[in-house]
Amino acid sequence: MTFSQTLACAPARPDLAAPPMGTLSPPVPHTALAEVLDRYPVGRTLTAEPVAEGLLNRGYRVITEAGTYFLKCYVDSATANRPKILAHHRATADLSALGLPVAPPLTCTERANTVVGLGGRLFALFPWVKGRHRHGTELALPECDALGALLGRLHGALDDVCAPLDQPAGYRSADSADSADLARDLRRHARRHRPHGDLDVLVERRLTERLELLADHAHRRPAPGVAPPTGWTHGDFHGLNLLYDPDGHGGQVAAVLDWDKLGPQPRAEEAVRAATLLFNDRTSGTLDLVRVRHYSQAYRATGAATAEHLAAATHRVWWERLNDFWMLQWRYQRGDHRADPLYPASAGQLAWWCQEYEQVLDAFAN
Repeated sequence: MTFSQTLACAPARPDLAAPPMGTLSPPVPHTALAEVLDRYPVGRTLTAEPVAEGLLNRGYRVITEAGTYFLKCYVDSATANRPKILAHHRATADLSALGLPVAPPLTCTERANTVVGLGGRLFALFPWVKGRHRHGTELALPECDALGALLGRLHGALDDVCAPLDQPAGYRSADSADSADLARDLRRHARRHRPHGDLDVLVERRLTERLELLADHAHRRPAPGVAPPTGWTHGDFHGLNLLYDPDGHGGQVAAVLDWDKLGPQPRAEEAVRAATLLFNDRTSGTLDLVRVRHYSQAYRATGAATAEHLAAATHRVWWERLNDFWMLQWRYQRGDHRADPLYPASAGQLAWWCQEYEQVLDAFAN
């Protein structure tokens, strides 16, 4: 893949015209699930139960005569097309062949590929990986080291199994003036929202605070040419996409899940974004900077990025969060409340990060 121009960078604004996604999409009828599973060499289906977690696609825990599997129904408009899904499947198979903890999909009996289409939807079947999710603050410091090293190895391996990349001319970052306009509009929505609850009150207060932060920090907008190097990334590396060995063998990751957002981006930024989701207090949003430092040092030790790359990535992700309103756009502009529980900690983390900017930067880059 070749980039020849300056590219737009996150945060991408939600597509307000998109149809309901994930768990808001119509469920797959049991007869359709059975018909899809019949196209895989797994024997008769015994049970198929929805998996509760996940916002963008539908998943089912399936038990057949041959064992237990995860059936994925692709409904997110950004990823639910056959060529993109097949490319992701090939990459995961190659990563697995390199010994990385990735579970590639099964091959179906028709056309010898990994995707089944039925009723306008696309499906893939994966082995069920035994494991449990762990929040980053549950990890001992050596386990934080191991997680940072794993992400570094994945980034290095993706360079080997995906198409070569040319570096873009740069990345445009969000315009704080546009973001301030959006913040004011969302604040109006929050004030008018009925029933008017505690979350709406919090949103009003946080958006007033955000407008002040945007004004105070407008001069710190990252220039297009300061992004760290672009590389292939998982695209959604966080705790719900990591399964740990259920027997607790040294905090070993049993599988890295959900490769739908595999794609090129400034690679060190994925390491920073992941840490903000992994090592945060789930109530206040504040980061455990000791764990962040261990994770970041181990990531850099793999050669995936330098300290300078992590410093640039930290600033750019901070700016991204300062200008990001996707949770509130879902709530007020789409009437989608699934991300509501995430908002208090996310808003709290940003306010704390603005106060502790230098300490956060030091934890990632030193």
